[in-house]
Amino acid sequence: MFGIAQKLFGSVNDRNLKPFRARVQQINALEPVTEALSDDALRGRTAEFKQKIANGAPLDDILPEAFATVREAAKRSIGLRHFDTQLIGGMVMHAGNIAEMRTGEGKTLVATAPTYLNALEGKGVHVITVNDYLAQRDAEWMGQVYNFLGMSWGTIVHGMDDNQRREAYAADITYGTNNEFGFDYLRDNMKYSLADMVQRGHRYCIVDEVDSILIDESRTPLIISGPTDDRSELYIKLNNIIPLLEDDDFEKDEKQKSVVFTEQGNEKLEELLTQAELLEGSMYEPSNVSVVHHANQALRAHKLFKRDIDYIVQKGEVVLIDEFTGRMMPGRRLSEGLHQAIEAKEKANIQPENQTLASITFQNYFRLYDKLSGMTGTASTEADEFSDIYKLGVIEIPTNKPIQRIDDDDVVYRTAKEKFNAIIDDLEDCAKRGQPVLVGTVSIEKSELLSTLLANRGVKHQVLNALHHEQEAQIVAQAGVPGAITVATNMAGRGTDIQLGGNLEMRIEQETAEKESKLGRELTPEEADALKSEIAADIEEKKKIALEAGGLYVLATERHESRRIDNQLRGRTGRQGDPGRSKFFICLEDDLLRIFAADRLDSIMRRLGIEEGEAIIHPWMNKALETSQRRVEQRNFEIRKNLLKYDDVINDQRKAIFEQRIEFMHAKDVSEDIRDMRHQTLEAMVHLHMPEKAFHEQWDIDGLEKTVLEELALPAPIRTWADAEGVATEEVADKLIEFADDAYAKKAIGVGEERMRWIEKQVLLQEVDTRWREHLSNLDQLRSVVHLRGYAQRDPLNEFKSEAFALFEALLTDLRSAVTTMLMRLQVAADDGPAPTEVTPAEPPKAVFETHIDPQTGQNERAEEPQTSTPAAWDRTPRNSACPCGSGKKYKHCHGDVSAQAKA
Repeated sequence: MFGIAQKLFGSVNDRNLKPFRARVQQINALEPVTEALSDDALRGRTAEFKQKIANGAPLDDILPEAFATVREAAKRSIGLRHFDTQLIGGMVMHAGNIAEMRTGEGKTLVATAPTYLNALEGKGVHVITVNDYLAQRDAEWMGQVYNFLGMSWGTIVHGMDDNQRREAYAADITYGTNNEFGFDYLRDNMKYSLADMVQRGHRYCIVDEVDSILIDESRTPLIISGPTDDRSELYIKLNNIIPLLEDDDFEKDEKQKSVVFTEQGNEKLEELLTQAELLEGSMYEPSNVSVVHHANQALRAHKLFKRDIDYIVQKGEVVLIDEFTGRMMPGRRLSEGLHQAIEAKEKANIQPENQTLASITFQNYFRLYDKLSGMTGTASTEADEFSDIYKLGVIEIPTNKPIQRIDDDDVVYRTAKEKFNAIIDDLEDCAKRGQPVLVGTVSIEKSELLSTLLANRGVKHQVLNALHHEQEAQIVAQAGVPGAITVATNMAGRGTDIQLGGNLEMRIEQETAEKESKLGRELTPEEADALKSEIAADIEEKKKIALEAGGLYVLATERHESRRIDNQLRGRTGRQGDPGRSKFFICLEDDLLRIFAADRLDSIMRRLGIEEGEAIIHPWMNKALETSQRRVEQRNFEIRKNLLKYDDVINDQRKAIFEQRIEFMHAKDVSEDIRDMRHQTLEAMVHLHMPEKAFHEQWDIDGLEKTVLEELALPAPIRTWADAEGVATEEVADKLIEFADDAYAKKAIGVGEERMRWIEKQVLLQEVDTRWREHLSNLDQLRSVVHLRGYAQRDPLNEFKSEAFALFEALLTDLRSAVTTMLMRLQVAADDGPAPTEVTPAEPPKAVFETHIDPQTGQNERAEEPQTSTPAAWDRTPRNSACPCGSGKKYKHCHGDVSAQAKA
């Protein structure tokens, strides 16, 4: 019945595409007119469109003309004409949706149309992709189109300074990676001047490989952090304890990827910690929370994290491996002492833990944009998550040419040995027939194992994983040559196509360099053209051989826990109507089956009498495996959704603090805010020592006088005021506020109004940052333990919300008190020159790290450590650390003293 209805009315996706198809006809109708325009006239359309928008025309009204203009500009500048399906993809993204387009359909070109249209508003368009290479490649390639149309473009990549970043963000169109954009947002909200900020808003964003960025990489936040004290001895002692445990001392759940101590294990752990002199009293006492936490991390390091699967050890350092791409992630570190636990386990160099200075999840960063869109080859399996978290619809774009790829049913064996024997037999046959093969593996360990087995059988092949990533471009370029066998982890190929016969540009570049090196000179234009023609002819011949052998064959050695990753691998073949084939070889010892369905499938195979070397091939097996994958995907979605609920609580507070900081930076004069803080602080002091409902005899007048004198340096005659007949608490508070205001006004006159305004702004921003960092640390600790409230039948999320709110209120109270104390106690010299114009940052740690934690996410960066050997860099010293000048004083009492800066 459902099938009949679909034939009559079309699928939901067909109905979604219908209005876009109608607009394609409008765009095509404009093509003859657009083709007739001169280059200058075509370029002049940009100014015309901008004027229409300035006059109030909505973008949708000029869409057909703008898209036709971009199509013609692409033809003239880079020799590419948008297919109708590419125009549909562009309109889908302009409407704020995700365009699901198959590999090889030209997503890079698709993005130019909505990018140009939205850039006409002059508010900036961000095009975000997964790595620096693709960001630079796409920007330079498509930049030719934007240049032709008079649009400016820039690129954000790792290693750029603030001036370069500011210039790139000021362009009409900015390309870059998700990490760079996210870190720039965090860094901007740590700046002390509006002029120092680099981003200019979040109007419209196109996310390339949107599933990788918004799903895979969103599991954990971007974090800017600084190092804490060295605790190597603790990690080493705990590492020595874990091997003393037995299997009954802990419970491991591979489905949930968790491991916890049993009751027996906790008793044994307490005994071992006491013997190692790491514990005083019971392990449940508050003072021992940190030690117990790190013991749990040491257990996770030993029982959950495996070398050459989750990480590798390289030059004495533990380097994480991305589960989804198989790439190394140098510089990325796991949080909360877990990375240090792994370093202790591997006897590698143990680096200090880090303190969070600023953080944000990708979910909350990308939700800053007024309009968000994306493109990828695989999004439909995660459509619910895109809709729920980002309010993004997923629309499948039809291919320009019909897909000819053959997807064979999975082949299921009982053991890994039988599976690998069958794989090698199949690969030998492909090599003989000249069919290129891309072999997909789920880990470095599996790719190296298969490589060894192939070598033992004398099968020539290439290996592409994190251990051989330097040769990635060359290996991928030759993966489509007849008979080539490329064993790869999932890192093979986001953003790069495997071209049958070989990659023309790569071969020209490589062979030109080799020939010039051999000749000792550059090739003449004639020689270069001849070489290019020779290579092109060779590639065309090899492509024919590969096509006759069946095109690229994708052979997967295992199912991934996500159907999307499997679909990405399949999508490497059958591009632009080429023939291709894909097949998955499975066994009951694979992680997915072993954890979720091994017993059931093993009993089925035994009942069927499957002998060694035989396999089951049936569509039902495919469905059973996809059901298991769907369960894992749903579980991962719930984990991400739950994490986001916690981060939304923090995000509301983050927005409040960041918006307040920007208001302070915009303001030339914050004296009213300072006065309000001073009044509230004094009122709180009075009410603490002189409660309104208490009798006069119960007032702690001496305590109040002492507090006001010690904290605010105010010798106020509070007893005289309080002993007056019939006086009330409020009257004492009013007199104390008036007394403090007079003292502060005299101080301001003495130092000069302008200079005092600068000092106030300096102190206010510094204290906001200091309190926010402390608050983040408190929230991190609260998050790590709040799940224990579930044992008391209380909802951990509600508990977190209420306690986070209480902590935020405490932050505001502490901020008011700290700012008031600092300013009231300042000793400043008279005004002897113009006030500084900029606020100086306070308390940045000696080394700042930018990390995207968790081994199942994208790449990260690590900022360089600032030099502290010169006075110019001393302002990066933590305020409570020894001053770098060697005085022996704390930095805040020496070169970090605000009053000293004011006198200077």
